[in-house]
Amino acid sequence: MESSLSHSLSFLLTGLKVVAQHGPAEVAVRGLTLDSRQAAPGLAFFALRGAATDGHQFIPKAVEQGVSVIFCEGLPTELNPATTYVQVPDSAAAMAYVAAAFYGQPSRKLKLVGITGTNGKTTCATVLHKLFRELGYHVGLLSTVQNQIDEEVIPATHTTPDAIRLNELLARMVQAGCSHVFMEVSSHAVVQHRVTGLHFAGGVFTNLTHDHLDYHGTFDAYLKAKKGFFDALPKSGFALTNADDKRGMVMLQNTAARRETYSLRGPATFRARLIENAVHGLHLEVDGHEVQFRLIGVFNAYNILAIYGAAVLLGEDAAEVLTVLSGLTSAPGRFEPVVSEKTRVTGIVDYAHTPDALENVLDTIADIRQPQQQVITVVGCGGNRDGAKRPIMANLACKGSDRVILTSDNPRFEDPNDILAQMQAGVLPQDLGKVLTIADRREAIKTACALAGPGDIVLVAGKGHENYQEIKGVRSAFDDKQVLQEMFALLGK
Repeated sequence: MESSLSHSLSFLLTGLKVVAQHGPAEVAVRGLTLDSRQAAPGLAFFALRGAATDGHQFIPKAVEQGVSVIFCEGLPTELNPATTYVQVPDSAAAMAYVAAAFYGQPSRKLKLVGITGTNGKTTCATVLHKLFRELGYHVGLLSTVQNQIDEEVIPATHTTPDAIRLNELLARMVQAGCSHVFMEVSSHAVVQHRVTGLHFAGGVFTNLTHDHLDYHGTFDAYLKAKKGFFDALPKSGFALTNADDKRGMVMLQNTAARRETYSLRGPATFRARLIENAVHGLHLEVDGHEVQFRLIGVFNAYNILAIYGAAVLLGEDAAEVLTVLSGLTSAPGRFEPVVSEKTRVTGIVDYAHTPDALENVLDTIADIRQPQQQVITVVGCGGNRDGAKRPIMANLACKGSDRVILTSDNPRFEDPNDILAQMQAGVLPQDLGKVLTIADRREAIKTACALAGPGDIVLVAGKGHENYQEIKGVRSAFDDKQVLQEMFALLGK
């Protein structure tokens, strides 16, 4: 996309590994794009090899539209004399380095902290953003839920944006006077070079469980993607890992950064002891200080430690961090309560879409529930994603709930009934009597609310903050929290 900036191609190529170049280097580049539909004179187009499509097939269209520069891994047979072609070993990596140069290396002007792991990324990034705002800083946030520059909200389309968009956002954050930026770093982002070329002040690892195997193929490849982020951290940065996760220390094996740990169970740089986990929040002893937090659940005790550790490693005062942190709430759709005024039924909306996340949420509910409270769980699994977790999710829901309603999540291009059949395969014979299958998610939530008696708990898992449902490529408005509130009102709850 075109911007107000302009650089010569020779400047953007400084330090970049180039296989071959055809055409002049003294070309003015006014913008970058990976979408041939946006190609125009003055722009550089990057032909990326994706999982579904190969950007090289769109080179003729980009040339036709007058694009000035093309970055590619393989040169076309016909070269347009009016276009400069730059052949590189990896177009995605080249795009990341060029984007960083084009936008003035914004990550080097910020204290950028990346959070990676299967679960907890959004909570850690969001709460760190809130914490540093409360501490008086101008702060940027890059997360699954939304991107933010202080209070300005910029909608998010991916957990980690592409390298062009990412550097553009970071440059906007520099312009707005931000000193710190907290971002989620997905495994896809590492493999696809979206964070290549960025300078991180630190990296945080939360945990690693079964997810995204549809993309990575094997658990080992998924692990290596996460580890790749830590391997690339600079010597000047910190690498903070969860010492209680069995893969936590693996993340530190080859990093040049300062190695730091957090733990609820053993020796670590940052330690906590769980005193109480209740419906009103967590009571922890953190590095010798007893603190009451508003976040709920043991998994959030780990998130709190990660947030606290990162803040201290960024130079903040430990006691002040704990004081401010004690008053903060979590990210939207992360163990978010919706309480009915009349019957005190508690609805909980949570993004749990992996077996580990669902188990954590159900374990937390088990810790805080009263003996008379029934737990009714509504859960589905996304389409065109890792199918192996579907029976596991249903089995876990049955283990931790009195009643279970299996339903649609985002079926995408799959038949919802096929997804539900795979989930049903995980239901044991003794649990069949407590399971209902209702494909329509609204109807499933309505049924769960109707089954709930006074004081019961209704968990709606899988979509969390999402305000849409994706069916056959179409996104329709759907918000679990809003639907819960509507059903409480409709049923007189």
